[in-house]
Amino acid sequence: MTESTPKVYLVGAGPGRADLITLRGAELIKCADCIIYDRLVNPDLLTLAKADAEIIHTPKRTGPTSVAQGLINELMVEKALDGKTVIRLKGGDPCVFGRGAEEARILAAAGIEFEIVPGVTAAVAAAEYSGIMLTDRAYSSQVTFITGHEAEGKSESAIDWHLLAKFNGSIVFYMGMTNLGFIAKQLIENGMSADTPAAAIQNATLPIQRKLCATVGTIAAECEKQQIEPPAIIVIGTAAKADNSLDWFGRLPLFGQTIVTTRDKKGNADFAAKIIAQGGNPIKFDSIKIKPFTDKSEFLKTLTRLSEYHWVIFTSANGVNIFFDCLQILNKDARVFAHAKVAAVGPNTAAALKRHAIIPDFVPTIFTREQLGKQLIAAAELKGKAVCLLCSQEATDQLKQILAVAGASVDQTSVYSVETQKCDCARIKDLLDVGRIDWLTFASPSAAESFFEQIDPGAVKSAKTRIASIGPVTGARLKDIGLTVHTEAAEHTIDGVIEAIKIYSRI
Repeated sequence: MTESTPKVYLVGAGPGRADLITLRGAELIKCADCIIYDRLVNPDLLTLAKADAEIIHTPKRTGPTSVAQGLINELMVEKALDGKTVIRLKGGDPCVFGRGAEEARILAAAGIEFEIVPGVTAAVAAAEYSGIMLTDRAYSSQVTFITGHEAEGKSESAIDWHLLAKFNGSIVFYMGMTNLGFIAKQLIENGMSADTPAAAIQNATLPIQRKLCATVGTIAAECEKQQIEPPAIIVIGTAAKADNSLDWFGRLPLFGQTIVTTRDKKGNADFAAKIIAQGGNPIKFDSIKIKPFTDKSEFLKTLTRLSEYHWVIFTSANGVNIFFDCLQILNKDARVFAHAKVAAVGPNTAAALKRHAIIPDFVPTIFTREQLGKQLIAAAELKGKAVCLLCSQEATDQLKQILAVAGASVDQTSVYSVETQKCDCARIKDLLDVGRIDWLTFASPSAAESFFEQIDPGAVKSAKTRIASIGPVTGARLKDIGLTVHTEAAEHTIDGVIEAIKIYSRI
C-alpha cells in the first residue's frame, strides 16, 4: 500500500486477544511500511506485518522504558513524511482514553492525511468476557466510561463525583487501579452506598484473565490482597454483581491452565491457537526447527521416479508441506501422483494433502507408523509393489521393514530433518520454579529430546508439572528421560493431545 501523499492510520488493536482486531485493522497491518505500537498491543498482531516493515515499540508507562507522547507524535510525522505508510497501533480503541484525538490533531497540523480505524474498547470486552452485562433492561439502561487517571497538571478534577455517585447505571473506570482507593472514597463520600457491587477484570480477553467481585467499600483492599494489577478495568453498579451462568469464557475447558507447546515455530503457532480457543494460556517453546532436504540429490532422484511407484506414503504434515513447496519451485503440481496411490499416517497429514488437492487413498484408524504399515497390508495387495516412503531423516526403518515383509519394494527418502532449536529458557525456568506451568506437551521424540537438553528434567519433577504426549513413541522417549507421562492422546494428533488434557482435568 504505497500512497502518493503521506498517510497515517490510527488503528485500534482491540482489548488484548489478537483475533479481536477488526478486519480493516488486520488488513492495514499487512500493508504497513512502519508500525508504531503500544505496550498493550498483542505482539501476535505483528506477525501479520511485512517482513521488511519497520516495527517501533513505544511503551507508555512510568519507568525508564517509557516513551513520551511527544516523541511518539514526532515519530508519526517523521515516518509519514519519509513516504512510509504508517500504522499507529493502539490497544483498545484509539480514541477512548487512548489520546487518539491528540495524535489526530498533530497529524492534521502537519498536513498529513490520516484515517481512524475503531477497535473493540476494553470496557466492553472485559465485561462480556467475564459474564458482566453493562446494559440490561432489568437493571441498567445507561453506561458511563470514566478515566481513573486524569491528565497530569490539571488544577481540578473534571469528574463530577457527586453526579457519578448518584448514577443509575453501569460505571466503568479505565486505568483506575493505582487510584482505586481514592475512587472508592470519592464515590462513598458523595453518597454511593459502600455495598454497591464492584468488580475488577485484569488482562481482559486473555487466557490469564482474572475477575474479582467485591463492593465499592472493599474493592481496593481486595484487589491489593489478591494482587490484581494493571491492566485492569473496574466496573461499578448492579452489573458488577456478575451472573456466573453468563461467564462463558471462564467456563472454557482449559481456562486458566498454562500449557507449554514444544513444536517447531509454525506447529507451535497452530497448537497455541487451538489452546486459546479452549481458554488456555499457551507458552510457545520452539524446541525444534524443520530443515528441508528437497535440494538433496536423493530427494530429487526420487521425485523423477514417482511415476514408477504404486504407493507414495507421507508420515507427517511437515513432509507434505515441504514436498509441495518443492513442487511449486520446480513448476510442478499434484499431477506427479497420476500413477500412484497415496497414503497418510493420520488426519493432519491427510488434511495437508487435501489442501494440495490430493485426497489420500488410505489413512489408518490408529495414527502411528506401525499401524499404518499393518493396516495398509491388510487393505491392499503390496506383494511386488513399489512403495515410496517420504519421511524425516530421524524416522526409523520400522515402517519400511513392515512393508518389506509383505513383499513390497520400499524406497525410504528423507524429505526433511528435525534439528534442535536453542531457546531462551529463562521464562520457562522461572515459571517452573513458582509452579505456574500446568502442562508440558510433546508431539515428537525429537521435541522431547530438544526440550530436556535445555531444561533440567529434575525441575519439572519438583514443580509437579504434568506431561502430555501425542502417542506411545513420544511417551516412551519421555519415560526414557525419566519422566512420568500423565496423559497420552488416544487420537495421535494435536487435537487428541488437547482432548486428553481436558479429560485428565475433569478427573
